[in-house]
Amino acid sequence: MPEYKQFPLSDTAEGLTEADILAWRVKPGDTVTVNQIVVEVETAKAAVELPIPWAGVVTELHVEPGQTVEVGTTILTMDVDPDGKAAPAAAEPAPAAPAAPAEEEMKPLVGYGSKAAGTTRRARKGAAPAPAAAPAPAAPVAETPRGGYVPLAKPPVRKLAKDLGVDLRSLTGSADGGVITRDDVHRAANGSAAPAVSTVENGYDPATRERRVPIKGVRKATAAAMVQSAYTAPHVTEFLTIDVTPMMELREKLKKSREFNGVKLTPLAFAAKAVCLAAKRTPDVNAVWDEAAQEIVYQDYVHLGIAAATPRGLVVPKIRDADSLSLKELAVALTELTDVAREGKTTPAAMLGGTFTITNVGVFGVDTGTPIINPGESAILAVGAIRDTPWVVDGEIKVRKVMQLSLSFDHRVVDGQQGSEFLADVGALLADPAVAITY
Repeated sequence: MPEYKQFPLSDTAEGLTEADILAWRVKPGDTVTVNQIVVEVETAKAAVELPIPWAGVVTELHVEPGQTVEVGTTILTMDVDPDGKAAPAAAEPAPAAPAAPAEEEMKPLVGYGSKAAGTTRRARKGAAPAPAAAPAPAAPVAETPRGGYVPLAKPPVRKLAKDLGVDLRSLTGSADGGVITRDDVHRAANGSAAPAVSTVENGYDPATRERRVPIKGVRKATAAAMVQSAYTAPHVTEFLTIDVTPMMELREKLKKSREFNGVKLTPLAFAAKAVCLAAKRTPDVNAVWDEAAQEIVYQDYVHLGIAAATPRGLVVPKIRDADSLSLKELAVALTELTDVAREGKTTPAAMLGGTFTITNVGVFGVDTGTPIINPGESAILAVGAIRDTPWVVDGEIKVRKVMQLSLSFDHRVVDGQQGSEFLADVGALLADPAVAITY
């Protein structure tokens, strides 16, 4: 006799409450093994591949790609005993049957307690009986969507449609990917015709010459974090322009050395090393304001965040204990970090627990900016483009390699003197790397 198990969207140990389904790696009827990757989801942190904890046959996929689902929601059902060879389990009291055969209660959020009211979802054609149903010789008959069509709509929209008596199967979604919105449901309830959406592709509507993209995933999380930081930490930004000709000369010399053979040595690696050294002399920039405990926490380590632009938005993976690494080790770590970020494979764990961040705006040809501090940190350094610039050297004007730096810091933790000293230290190390031997 088949034994069905439901696979919920799990909390990936980062306190998230929802994720977007990017792509399924399996389909109904597929045989899967333990720990096989079955789905790729995008959380507020990164794209994550989820493995299945059982072996068996997939019987139903409950969510379409592109939908946003809450943690704890059943996304897949499978038969873990397709051959009927499992030993019969001891009988358990059957839970109360659902209100209607076509609906099943969704599980509560993992780690967030039980919900007062469950969200319901129509079953697909050929769906397996839910494990929560009372044992019966035959599975309950579920309402079959027309032609196997499953309308795309978020749980709140489904509830609204149910409350207003609107059949979602009769609607054409106006959002990107044909997702049904609240406005679509209200128009149907009021007897209004839905707007024409057949010409909308990838969010672009030729009629309005506009492209609409849902705010979700990494972009949504980044926006929330930046707003929180801007309205919580009193930002102060200072600027410094420096001659980095000696640094660039040292870079060319090291690139030709045997020790750095095959290593991608960038100005960002020098900036990372300078930050780690300067943070030892001005530990306030590497501290954090703990509002709940009313304490300032001084951290005797530097988990260095590097802001990286990816197709999914800005992410800030960390180099753990960057202060313990040599210049060469930092260069290698930076290359690995940025390559993984661009591929969209940065794990959520790799973006947690930073103490200081560098954003390299110079790669875009930008001179400087006023960066926003990452929540949980007290300072961020922007590294600008290196340009050939007229510069006074020993009373004479010469063409030199010049860079601009900008440091934003939390004035609750870092005073103006401390911020200025730190920025001056970083600048001195980049203007003349030999200064490092005096630290």
